Amino acid sequence: MKKIGLVGGTGPESTLMYYKTLNTRIDALTNGTHMPDLAIESVDFRRAWEYVSTAQYEKLSAYLAEKVNALYGSGAEVISLTAGTMHIVFDEVQAATKAKLISIPKVVCEAVEKEGYKKVGLLGTIFTMEQDYMKKDFRNAGIEVSVPEKEERELIAKRILEELEFGVVKETTLNEFQGIIRKMQREKGIEAVVLGCTELPLLLNEENCPVPCLDSVEIHISELIRLAMEG
Repeated sequence: MKKIGLVGGTGPESTLMYYKTLNTRIDALTNGTHMPDLAIESVDFRRAWEYVSTAQYEKLSAYLAEKVNALYGSGAEVISLTAGTMHIVFDEVQAATKAKLISIPKVVCEAVEKEGYKKVGLLGTIFTMEQDYMKKDFRNAGIEVSVPEKEERELIAKRILEELEFGVVKETTLNEFQGIIRKMQREKGIEAVVLGCTELPLLLNEENCPVPCLDSVEIHISELIRLAMEG
């Protein structure tokens, strides 16, 4: 089994999800005979977020590439960032390492294509919703991507940063998000919604989401497991 490497800490809650799920799923898949050889390089979330917020992308890519190269040097073969927002510099980080990174936007787009959806909504941090890095794979595949209106985007971003990043899940926040998704379904015709922030599955799932939801964490983890266990 190949060693898995995770660039974590952005934020800690999603890193915990990755760590726990990778261990429990691989343990089950191997009938209790193996858990993954797994390494985590955890970044300073405040530092990384400052780089994103102030568009210091060269510093961000250098910081993340340092972590990726540390994982690669430790023998990790299946390496990924554990936050959608950090993919804002994915191409730059990939160019700065010999490791092959597993992209969240790419594997989520493949899952959307497999399901046959042509119109999806995208929720995430303000950067994920407003910039291009999470949308371009969808557009290239002929899939229409919609995001909430400006005030709704700001609300979602605030709830992610002030609540979900710290593992705080509120019924009132769930109600807000459900209302936004219903509005997107009604006004924009979305068939499903992509949870483009790796903390969103703490709040939304198939049981409480008004439309089918594609959990980027679940999709990404499944691909990491497949790659780690193949060969």
